[in-house]
Amino acid sequence: MYEAHFGLSERPFSIAPDPRYVYLSQAHEDALAHLLYGVGAGGGFVQLTGEVGTGKTTLIRSLIEQLPQKVSLALIFNPRLSPRELVATLCDELHIDYARDEASLKDLIDRLNARLLESFADGRRTVLVIDEAQALDTEVLEQVRLLTNLETNREKLLQVVLVGQPELRDSLARPELRQLAQRITARYHLEPLTLEDTRNYLLHRLSVAGAKRPLFSDAAVREIHRASGGVPRLINVIADRALLGAYAEGIERVESALVKKAAGQVRGESGELRQVGAGLGRALAAGILVACLGLAAGWWVGRGHETTEAPPVAARDVAGGPVRAREPPDVQLGMPSLEAGQQAPAAQGASALAQPAQPAPAMAPPPEPSFRHWLGANAALADSRTALTALFAAWGKAFRPNGRPGCQAARQAGLRCLLDRGNWTSLMHLDRPAVIQVRDAEGHKRQLALVGLDDRLAQFQVGDRRISFPRTEVEPLWQGDFLLLWALPPEVPRGLIRPGDRGKPVLWLRDRLAEVTGGRVAPRADPQLYDQALVKALRHFQAERGIARDGIVGEQTLIQLNDAAASVQGPRLSGGDS
Repeated sequence: MYEAHFGLSERPFSIAPDPRYVYLSQAHEDALAHLLYGVGAGGGFVQLTGEVGTGKTTLIRSLIEQLPQKVSLALIFNPRLSPRELVATLCDELHIDYARDEASLKDLIDRLNARLLESFADGRRTVLVIDEAQALDTEVLEQVRLLTNLETNREKLLQVVLVGQPELRDSLARPELRQLAQRITARYHLEPLTLEDTRNYLLHRLSVAGAKRPLFSDAAVREIHRASGGVPRLINVIADRALLGAYAEGIERVESALVKKAAGQVRGESGELRQVGAGLGRALAAGILVACLGLAAGWWVGRGHETTEAPPVAARDVAGGPVRAREPPDVQLGMPSLEAGQQAPAAQGASALAQPAQPAPAMAPPPEPSFRHWLGANAALADSRTALTALFAAWGKAFRPNGRPGCQAARQAGLRCLLDRGNWTSLMHLDRPAVIQVRDAEGHKRQLALVGLDDRLAQFQVGDRRISFPRTEVEPLWQGDFLLLWALPPEVPRGLIRPGDRGKPVLWLRDRLAEVTGGRVAPRADPQLYDQALVKALRHFQAERGIARDGIVGEQTLIQLNDAAASVQGPRLSGGDS
């Protein structure tokens, strides 16, 4: 609702998990280091505790992303289970067959032990992560402990990570669970964010959402930290309400008084709720009134007036057949379905609402079609094969699927692909042509090759034509899904660099960071070692680019590091081949 008012591409403080918004404070980084150490130690238990909303689930996701490839992972998010149900769930996670109605607890453990021994012989390790572990009763915790007795002569076969609220510490301190407590090889209690972390957290999320200026005063930041206690989930809720209140009152910057009102609304204090809600109610009433006037007199699309919508065009696919009412998932792209949580497309923006409806001039020329109308009339050109053909052509490659999805065809062509969800800002950071997935007026998924992008226009390659539309027209139909191609640097054949690594990939990382950041990376005694100084420099780069500050050169970081250098060849979204 308030995005256009503040120049944002999306709401920055949604509580939905999104890896682009991950911010690891020093406390989170320390906790992650403890988890990685505990998992690497092999066998036994690792314990992570923290208050509700402090980021435990975020750390679990970060841990999962950093586990070595030869690790079998089992996740249990519903711990209210009996001992048999817990072992059965573990078997399900590891894809172990068993007679569901007949298998006894002993049968399940025997099958589990056999699978763990097979994995060990194959050089694989098995890690079980139990979230909300404070809800486990004593009997189930004891069963979990017994599972860690499965071992060879040299090491345990199962590593267990217990994640929960502070009550978990109290549970494990009980005398009857002392044997389990003695097996904990690493433990960490996650504290709330400090004031400085809160400030950096707000700046990081605003930057990812496309903010070009500070939206919270220093006093507002201090008030957010005080009201939230430094708990990230509460920071999100309060900051989101404060921005909404500022939008309702027509304010460009949030001050501490508005944060206090927002915090009161979150806590349910009725007086403050009425004050914030009154301004919002006035804004909504005005919007509804203008919208009703627009329906009566025709709506403004920014390029000219339209009083009637274009007649429906029978959409047909490339083969010439009619488009089905319900389409299967796109097997070429592999993009996820957007059915869940789909929202109705927004209006053309706040600026359009401010303009009164006027009758069109009698002899005015017909307006150019809006993106929505063009998409409805050209559905046959907005399919994955056409889009991928244009994307591969931008790289000077031919798209030869031969029954393979787009990413497999990319590998055959000597390229890599990134299938992700983002916004205009993240695409501009990546600066490579991409296929984006949009929805037409009937809700069907369509794909287009985005080959140019600036602050105002999105340019698409459709067959042998290039067409442009205002980003504001495309955005309501795009949920953020995209696929892009990139070239793996020859110096990084594995496509991954972790702290502690050594060799030519680290030299490449050091040189590239120095080039991109203007020489901020100081030379070290061992330039081939990925040391803490280099980790710090990379995290600074990641923060600037809206990437999770994990210090790991993964796919997103590798693409942006590689493509940020002027010497790297290939097509660019920002204009032409470099």
